[in-house]
Amino acid sequence: MVNTVQASNQSETKKHIKLSEINYRRNTESDFTEKIEALDRNFNYSSNKDYYWSEPELSLLYGTPLYEQASPDQKKALNHLYWATQYNQTAATEANAVLYNQVTAGVFSTLGGYETLCQELDLETAQERHHIHAFHTIGYKTKRDLLGAAFNASIQGKSYKKNDSPRRLAPRQKSQLFSFNWQSSPLSGFQDSALRFVTNKVLLKNQARHYSQYLRDLEEKGESIPAQTTGLLGHLAPKPLLQFFTLNCGTSPFLACVFYVTRFMANMLIKNYEYRYSLYYRELEKKGEFIPSPLAVSHFHLLDEAFHTTTSQLIAQDLYKDFAKPTAYEKFLANLTIYRAQSVGLNGLSGGMPAIFRSDESFMLSFYRLLQSPVFNMSSQAAIEWLQKCLCQEHDGFHLTFKYHQRLLSDLRRLFDPIDYLWPVNREMRVMAKGGSINQAIQTNIKAFEQFSRSIV
Repeated sequence: MVNTVQASNQSETKKHIKLSEINYRRNTESDFTEKIEALDRNFNYSSNKDYYWSEPELSLLYGTPLYEQASPDQKKALNHLYWATQYNQTAATEANAVLYNQVTAGVFSTLGGYETLCQELDLETAQERHHIHAFHTIGYKTKRDLLGAAFNASIQGKSYKKNDSPRRLAPRQKSQLFSFNWQSSPLSGFQDSALRFVTNKVLLKNQARHYSQYLRDLEEKGESIPAQTTGLLGHLAPKPLLQFFTLNCGTSPFLACVFYVTRFMANMLIKNYEYRYSLYYRELEKKGEFIPSPLAVSHFHLLDEAFHTTTSQLIAQDLYKDFAKPTAYEKFLANLTIYRAQSVGLNGLSGGMPAIFRSDESFMLSFYRLLQSPVFNMSSQAAIEWLQKCLCQEHDGFHLTFKYHQRLLSDLRRLFDPIDYLWPVNREMRVMAKGGSINQAIQTNIKAFEQFSRSIV
């Protein structure tokens, strides 16, 4: 009986290794990244500004009362700014992959038999760097041309103060729509040596032989433990705890696999809206019509990311079964990480950002700046009144995001079902499911808006 089980496990191992080899070969033979690079080099906003970059529904404030009254040029601007905003956040999430691909490949390389998988992760890391550069270049040029001073304020990390114009904002209000500007952690006094000791000598002392060569090299250079503070993973915890997560992923083969569960969540979140860009690309291509460069980038990125999603799924669903069963600690950390990913990235519905599953609280400053930018040229009072109408009342935009929410929820539940160590709250995506309430989203926005509006002097 034992031999039968071992033979079955070996067969499954060979199966996903073979799939990994096929995925690597096809990714190597593709030229989608090269096409993205060319589009990046040649992009200028003026050549693309007169065209929609997607179906209109992928636009900031789509379905709101403001959108219904917007002029054709304003609607195109909202369509372009949605692209720039989404891919700014996508770039931040892909920066997570750049780091953790290297950390985890350093673990898998200690095991033997996973050479092709490590090569695929190295290739994906190189591709992600090109993706990030293209997203930043196109997004920067687009926001600069459309937003003017509103964008300049956000990229310089400025906060409105009492005597500034347009108005002072409450300390809690942060612009997360056009830039990423997270607060540093109050726990930043933790020393790297203490984190390494706890991880390698206490919690995972039996896994020391798998310690990532990537982390070992950084340690020998005297560099600190890396941690991304943007993107999906960057929201999960203060920086020292993210560094602790890095060490755990870089020591335990099982926890290295857990990263790919969160990466898979991010892959599917991106695909949930990016697939619509690809369909629009194919529609224009079939008609022989002009294809805007950002739309082409989205299409080729979806094709590139298909290989990355396959990698995430193989590791998340299958690779962890090659290793010893996780300890209680490893299972706890894995489930806590996935629970936090649900809580910070998938726990609500946006009324102003289609296909974003968080409340609009963190976006209010950015929307306020947008309404006062050259796109709308509103007064402070008008901007506040329109924010209330767009974020605190039911409209088609909420229902559109709910549609995207339900599709992603169904996909994640189906794809997480085979992962046997997940708590039910994670396997069934209960936090995400609970956040899929339009009424709850509106009530959350109302409370946040009341505080925001009071902060305007």
